Amino acid sequence: MGDARVFAQVPRKRIDAPTAAELLPHPRNSANLAPPTKAQKAKRQAAAHLGTFAERYDAWRLAASGWFARLDLAPDLAEDIGSRRWLRGLGTMVGLGAVALAFWPDFTPLEARPAMPQGADVASEMRSQMILPLALGADSGRRMGPTAAVIPLKSAPERPQIQLMVTLAPGDSFASMLRRAGVAAGDIDRAAALVGQAVAVGDIAAGTQMDLLLGRRPAPGAPRPLDSLAFRARFDLELELTRPGAGTIAEDGTPVVPSGPLALKRNIIRVDETPLRVRGVVGSSHYRSMRQAGVPASAVQEYLKALDAQIDMDREVSSADEFDIIIAYRRAATGERQAGQLLYAGIDRSGRPRTQLMRWGSEGRFYEASGVGEQRRGLLAPVPGAVTSNFGMRRHPILGYNRMHAGIDFKARYGTPIVAVSDGRVSAAGRAGGCGIAVRLEHGGGLATRYCHMSQMAVRSGQQVRRGQVIGYVGSTGLSTGAHLHYEMYRGGRAINPASVQFVSRAELSGTELVDFRRQLNRLKEISVGEALKDLAPLPNEVKEPVREIEKAETARSAKPATPL
Repeated sequence: MGDARVFAQVPRKRIDAPTAAELLPHPRNSANLAPPTKAQKAKRQAAAHLGTFAERYDAWRLAASGWFARLDLAPDLAEDIGSRRWLRGLGTMVGLGAVALAFWPDFTPLEARPAMPQGADVASEMRSQMILPLALGADSGRRMGPTAAVIPLKSAPERPQIQLMVTLAPGDSFASMLRRAGVAAGDIDRAAALVGQAVAVGDIAAGTQMDLLLGRRPAPGAPRPLDSLAFRARFDLELELTRPGAGTIAEDGTPVVPSGPLALKRNIIRVDETPLRVRGVVGSSHYRSMRQAGVPASAVQEYLKALDAQIDMDREVSSADEFDIIIAYRRAATGERQAGQLLYAGIDRSGRPRTQLMRWGSEGRFYEASGVGEQRRGLLAPVPGAVTSNFGMRRHPILGYNRMHAGIDFKARYGTPIVAVSDGRVSAAGRAGGCGIAVRLEHGGGLATRYCHMSQMAVRSGQQVRRGQVIGYVGSTGLSTGAHLHYEMYRGGRAINPASVQFVSRAELSGTELVDFRRQLNRLKEISVGEALKDLAPLPNEVKEPVREIEKAETARSAKPATPL
């Protein structure tokens, strides 16, 4: 045979795990040492460009931030007023406002397709399904087409009389109300003159309801005459204007046509003015206990306000104490009731009076049972804010030098209501130099207070104000760097620290006035609890005769004595 090479198949052997772990780094190192491919080169170039761009963007952003910080376009306008920096900030504010106004949207109405088709046929169909009062000549509802048997009327008949109820709206006048109701001009003048004989027409309270009876028109299209007018002019007075013959029926059953001028009739209503006294346990909530006892909400608030000026309601009143309240109350013979102002406020403990306050005098102040009107509680804070500057020497924030700060500064927002710390009289109201718009109150006993830098006043000079009454609103007028209240107090004309005053003494009763005061207090305390809630017994002339037969039968049955068994 020739030199032929014979290749024998050698069987393969599997590599064990330790050997494979030793050989694995070799192919990895060979892959790292291999030249990069085109895709790898493109990725590396893109990453390098992005890194350069990010570095440039960060540098530009830091430079822009520093430039805007040095520019200071929006400084605080409450600082350095009048400086170049402040004027630059003012210009920024005006410019931004002008841009905002330039982009203000237009208020031109948008045209849109109606939700339902419009037209005469649609309106007629809608009207046919409406329900209008027939007494006012309604022509709504389904109607049948006329036939030859229908005879058309020459004119539609009118009702001979129309009864209406009208209400006097706030800000409306008596004459305008009657004019809108369709009353003739002559009758309006006559009615106003007659009503003016009993009460001033301008004093009729808004919301008063009046019953009108309008007669037949004298001519087609003419206003109807006023046959009768009745309304409650006051709690104790009812007025009625009637024309002779109004509301009467002739023998043949037809109504009598009224004729002649209007006449005034006054119906005096009997009124009992026994005050209403309510007592009860304070319990867990003073307000809720009094409301559950039937005291009106306005009287409860006035009661709590009067007592709060004398005692600490949270600490000095316990749940076991009893409240005693007396309010003005009126009962009419017709059944109406009307609650008035608070007359007496008291707190009893263990069956004995602890605090007794009664309203007395033309000013309506509350005095203790001894006749002393001393306000024991501390003065009210003029605004609900923290004190930012106390009484004493300090460096003036605007003038720049040390001088006496003759008051206390309260932190408050612009427009916050300012209240009087105690009862007093307005001795001055208006601009007061660096104090700006200010109000000064005289509280008696040589004590006075002044409230400065107001944005608006709510009182006038010479006016009497009560404790807690709003006298103005916080502002920044005068020498002021921002909205706040500067509050001052004077004793004998000299400025004192308001924080050093603990109470304000009111007037003290003496002599015959004290005797009258105690007599009135004893008279009020003799009133029985709930006596004013009873119905007034009708007098013989106040009992109305029954009109219907069924009412007559019921009246006779109730008047007949019961037969003993």
